[in-house]
Amino acid sequence: MTGEDTNRRAASGPVVVAGTAHPVLASSVAAALGEAPAVSRIERFPDGEIDVSVDVALRGHDVYVVQPTVPPVGEHSLELALLADALHRAGAARITAVVPYFGFARQERRTRTGGPLGARVAADLVSCGRFARLVAVDLHSASVEGFFPMPVEHLSAVPLLAEAARAHVRADTVIVSPDLGGAKLAREYGRLLQRPVAIVHKTRVSGREVEVHDVVGDVNGRSCIVVDDLVSTGRTIEAAVAALGARGAKHEVTVVATHALLPGAALDVLSHARIARLITTDSVPERTGAAFERTTVSIAPLLADTIRSLAAERPVVWNEAAR
Repeated sequence: MTGEDTNRRAASGPVVVAGTAHPVLASSVAAALGEAPAVSRIERFPDGEIDVSVDVALRGHDVYVVQPTVPPVGEHSLELALLADALHRAGAARITAVVPYFGFARQERRTRTGGPLGARVAADLVSCGRFARLVAVDLHSASVEGFFPMPVEHLSAVPLLAEAARAHVRADTVIVSPDLGGAKLAREYGRLLQRPVAIVHKTRVSGREVEVHDVVGDVNGRSCIVVDDLVSTGRTIEAAVAALGARGAKHEVTVVATHALLPGAALDVLSHARIARLITTDSVPERTGAAFERTTVSIAPLLADTIRSLAAERPVVWNEAAR
């Protein structure tokens, strides 16, 4: 099949365009829709500038750009905006940003005088692309939705992850939030898995260091499932696992999180924490080489179902799941 035939077939339904951040996920979403992703070309000039073009006839079509803003966050955010502008100038009728992981979502408030509101700045950058709508999965803070001028479909992978974790639930299992901010999320996992909840009280000393003060809830002699929306450096999980062990929890700990960035030495940190397994989604590219068990749940069907609903202008029901 020629590139021209592939492009024509892709344009027959909702058109999926992949950025460079996670082309594997974009291809999986397109496959779930029974389409092929539109051919795009994204290159770098010698001075580092991003050069974007989309080689498909898109005039009048409904286009979905799949691009999680993973590291390097700034480059992938700018690339997303440039792709949207290229699509707009190519005549696309409606452009939707599908951003499974939105970087800067943890900067939804200022933590010090003179600091920026990073999530708002990042949202403004993405908004330059004149998107009609944005699709995100388990934002770190739901308040980030308000930073975007366009409607946001905030999906949740929690029901999918809870089902994947169910095989590791025992009679003595307790669901654990590694910090106070994740208490609501832990309660939702507890409801889905019908297990009690415990909460670790922590203070973040820096971007790489956390300090645990207390654990609220009975974990003595129990197996633990630690849940979070995001695992980045692994330091929060490391501190939580150590605190649970100090209070008599069993050594086998399962970690469940929607987004597993795991930059730098994060895999080593989690291995040192001696977690038994990590259950996550493919919202970001998977890092290999873990010394623990990995289970990856694909969100491609979730995103494809959402795209079908949006393309048909039907209500999106997945975003009603509790977060």
